[in-house]
Amino acid sequence: MSQIKQPQTKKGQETRKKILATAEEIFGEKGYFETSVVDITQRAGVAQGTFYKYFPTKKDIYDELVYQLSRDLRLYIKEHMDRSEDFETTQRQGYLAFFKWVKNHQNLYSVIQQAVLVDPEIYRWYYEKLAAGFIKALEDAMEKGECRRLDSETIAFCLMGIGQFIGMRWILWDDKEVPEQVFEDAMEFAFRGINLTQ
Repeated sequence: MSQIKQPQTKKGQETRKKILATAEEIFGEKGYFETSVVDITQRAGVAQGTFYKYFPTKKDIYDELVYQLSRDLRLYIKEHMDRSEDFETTQRQGYLAFFKWVKNHQNLYSVIQQAVLVDPEIYRWYYEKLAAGFIKALEDAMEKGECRRLDSETIAFCLMGIGQFIGMRWILWDDKEVPEQVFEDAMEFAFRGINLTQ
């Protein structure tokens, strides 16, 4: 995780947040390797010295952006899931929250996918951090008898793939909400499969 110190003043926190938001936009548009610190500072309207006060290098701000996107996404999903509900209902709420969050942060796809080349370790960290939440939920559900006992890590990555690619197909590529029937079909597949004998 990031070791960069947080600013102590409200103004400093706001400036840092503004720089990060700008970096998210530009990394999403141009890519990490084509983006310069000057690109970020000019669009953010801050001096280069101000940038380096918060982020020693371009790689540092990229890393911090990945960590922030991960934290913000996971927190948003957690806040929109009712843990008192059964496993399927809770997971449906989580998917809906994911799609809603991604609709407002479409650069997530570009920023994270670039990590394959920028830093494979942070790319793996991002997905393993997401998987950890799924794994815990699955193991709890298995313990309660709400779902079959299968390998929780395997199923976690399968469930993550559904969210990842449904969001990419409709939100990223078409820039619209996930259609209701698409969502219902995806949930039917996730929780009941496609075997006609079931």
